[in-house]
Amino acid sequence: MPWKEIWESHKGRITGIAGGIFFGIVYLIFGFWDMLFFALVVFIGYTLGRRSDQKLQFVFPWRNWLGYLSERWRPFK
Repeated sequence: MPWKEIWESHKGRITGIAGGIFFGIVYLIFGFWDMLFFALVVFIGYTLGRRSDQKLQFVFPWRNWLGYLSERWRPFK
């Protein structure tokens, strides 16, 4: 597969992993429990990128919760 086809089909995963590695390295320089957090950040980046590639819904249904909370706690009922 040429690089262009790989980029077009896996753009979200590639950017997710790159972002995870970048923030993981930043944490490794300054942090503690280095390997666990680094693996967690890379996994989160990969998961978000995969969901972006597959055009799936958000992990957390923000619109549903905002609608529920706005109905639940309206200041002037």
